Amino acid sequence: MTDNKIPTNNNDTTKKSESTPQQTPHPFDAHTLMWILMFFAAYTIFSGLFAQKTPEISYSDFKKAVISNQVSSISFKGDQIYGIYIEKDADKTKTFHTVIPPTTDTNLMPVLETNKVNISAKSSADPQWLSILIGIVPWLLIIAFFIYSSRMLQQKMGGKDGFMGFSKSKARLFETKDNEINYDDVAGVEGAKQDLQEIIDYLKKPEEFNKLGAKMPRGILLMGPPGTGKTMLAKATAHEAGVPFFSISGSEFIEMFIGVGASRVRDLFKEARDKAPALIFIDEIDSVGRVRGTGLGGGNDEREQTLNQILAEMDGFSVGEAVVVLAATNRPDVLDPALLRPGRFDRKVTFELPQQEARIKILKVHTRKVPIELNFDYKELASMTVGFSGADLANLVNEAALSAARKKADTVTRDDFNQAHDKIIMGSERKDLLNPSERKRTAVHESGHAIAALFLPNSDPLRQVSIIPRGRALGATEQLPVEDRHNYTQSYLETRLSVMLGGRVAEKIVLDDTSSGASNDLEQATHLAKMMVTQWGMSDAIGPIHFKVGSEHPFLGYEIQQEKDFSEKTATTIDQEIYRIIKEAEQTTFAILLQHRDDLNRLVEELLNKETLDIHMIEAMLKPKD
Repeated sequence: MTDNKIPTNNNDTTKKSESTPQQTPHPFDAHTLMWILMFFAAYTIFSGLFAQKTPEISYSDFKKAVISNQVSSISFKGDQIYGIYIEKDADKTKTFHTVIPPTTDTNLMPVLETNKVNISAKSSADPQWLSILIGIVPWLLIIAFFIYSSRMLQQKMGGKDGFMGFSKSKARLFETKDNEINYDDVAGVEGAKQDLQEIIDYLKKPEEFNKLGAKMPRGILLMGPPGTGKTMLAKATAHEAGVPFFSISGSEFIEMFIGVGASRVRDLFKEARDKAPALIFIDEIDSVGRVRGTGLGGGNDEREQTLNQILAEMDGFSVGEAVVVLAATNRPDVLDPALLRPGRFDRKVTFELPQQEARIKILKVHTRKVPIELNFDYKELASMTVGFSGADLANLVNEAALSAARKKADTVTRDDFNQAHDKIIMGSERKDLLNPSERKRTAVHESGHAIAALFLPNSDPLRQVSIIPRGRALGATEQLPVEDRHNYTQSYLETRLSVMLGGRVAEKIVLDDTSSGASNDLEQATHLAKMMVTQWGMSDAIGPIHFKVGSEHPFLGYEIQQEKDFSEKTATTIDQEIYRIIKEAEQTTFAILLQHRDDLNRLVEELLNKETLDIHMIEAMLKPKD
């Protein structure tokens, strides 16, 4: 139930401002033409189906009517006769038509002439205009459909060159006037700024470097965890240098069509050369720059062709071309060695999670437009956010502002930041989740963590304890490190193990039973003990030896199998050492909780009453020794 892992936000907070010209559609485009043709075709079909039909009579009745002088006029049209029939008992007339039998009737014309029937004839062929229309309409429909499909594909691909526009570069161009991010907006990465300052000087005055024969790095690789400001710093570098900034993600090169990725690379570098001096930024370059020969398509797949084209373009820069390529990744270990050789991405800038002073600067940048209460303690907030990236801190400020807005407050207070911090770390509150028995067990469990953290030496200071369910956790015990740690001592890790086991031990002492609520604690404790034994040399039985705990595939990028580079006997010894370390930590936790059994009981009761206790409330109640 105690989760000390701090989630990171993978989303960069870079604000992209880009003005895209809007195309005014032509009032009579292919879409309109298609609808007109469809309407005409439907009208022709339905007019033919629902037109009033002339009554048909038999040929024998027709001849009888002629002999009876009931037919005034007829018209021949092919093998059909159309005429006007006069009824005997009335002066009414009606039209009719009949079909001439296939045999030749030589008596028909004399009978018609004898009875003075007006005779006319019409051609049975279709009108010329109708023949032309029937021949043209299908082609017009095909052409309209082709134009309409091309327009739709153009809109989907985002290109301006019609059907073939998808092979053009999809990089977003930020001119100097559109790029408003500068170095003052990027805090906490002072070392990276210094590394890139030389590039800024080169892009501003490339001739001063060229006259001395100096060759600037053509490629700079920005490496670091997600959300540490790689994209934002690249954009700020272009602003400081006053040059156009081409931004594209590595995945945007790849399409289902073979050769499109390489074509887009060529087009991108051509545009950058035309606007030199310029800066190209390729985000997430590991999506196309992974080690070649590891994919399912061998050496001929689309990703590898795109990578080959990037390598060729970076080799093709001439001395006078002031174009610098920046690329960002959080997986430098999977990149192809050809990308990292001199002449390509031979300079590397490392980004780390911000330390306390850097977090203070980042928080001040993100709270510029946020009304903060007077005398706000940025140092305290920075100490609460160990392990947060710049993007996480921006999200924290936004969540705090949302919390204040929901309360219709005028300023954002410390309580708003505390609520936002807890929401980001543990999730939203779910107070109706626990039944009374589970609530009591959760209070015992979290109290065990808290007492162990409060009284064990080398433990991180306790911040608060809560039995309010959040996210997937039924309760939480939060500790704040005194300082940002990069190395961990064995005594500190042993104390961490004891605190992790505090919840399970407290359940055993107070309730004389254990539950599945300690599952995550046991998982973390086992992993930590395994690292101590196999990689950090903190076991006398194993000694200062490093063993692999897994292998990482360079293409898939995650652990796919466990490889053992040690014997079965050594594996047994490792298991025994892991068990010993965890068992000793459990015994230490038993001893400290039994020693402070009264404090444990008081903390359980207070948690059941108030649900959440901070360190000041706990210290006032327990009065622990230093």
